[in-house]
Amino acid sequence: MDHLVSLAVGIGLAAACGFRIFVPLLVMSAAAYTGHLDLSSGFHWIGTLPALVAFASATALEIAAYYIPWVDNMLDTIAGPAAVVAGTVVTASALTDVDPFLKWSLAIIGGGGVAGIVSGATAVMRGASTVTTGGLANPVFSTIEAAVSFAIAALAIVLPLVALGVVFFAVFFLAKKLFGRPPRRQQV
Repeated sequence: MDHLVSLAVGIGLAAACGFRIFVPLLVMSAAAYTGHLDLSSGFHWIGTLPALVAFASATALEIAAYYIPWVDNMLDTIAGPAAVVAGTVVTASALTDVDPFLKWSLAIIGGGGVAGIVSGATAVMRGASTVTTGGLANPVFSTIEAAVSFAIAALAIVLPLVALGVVFFAVFFLAKKLFGRPPRRQQV
């Protein structure tokens, strides 16, 4: 059960990385610094005061940058690959007492995959917002994305299994919306 909980923490934080890269790292750092989260060996630096200050500064800059018109779309281009890396790192750091091969396999596939899916979906939505509203609605989307990132990251720390369920439901819903049912073939 402990492995499932630590995987749920990692996947929840990785999903939050898809919305904002530094928000889940900040939440993870604060939780580790205050003793509410155990980190895998080699990742204890995330729970230090210098890391907490660095993640807080990076979070503030990232959130502010998403309010600058057209910069937000440029950031989405950079954020996609960065979210995959961040999702992989947060998942690996949350997986305690796991064989290294299994840890990194789960981190890359699960954490990086979920972060990439969420990041791609937000980039598509922001692009659609830019096209349909000329970018006027993008600050609203930025606010929602930052809030959701904080909420999912906090939920992943406090109620990791609930966060995992929310993430799976959201990814399933998103996949269904994007891919839907294939058109039925007409019988001749």
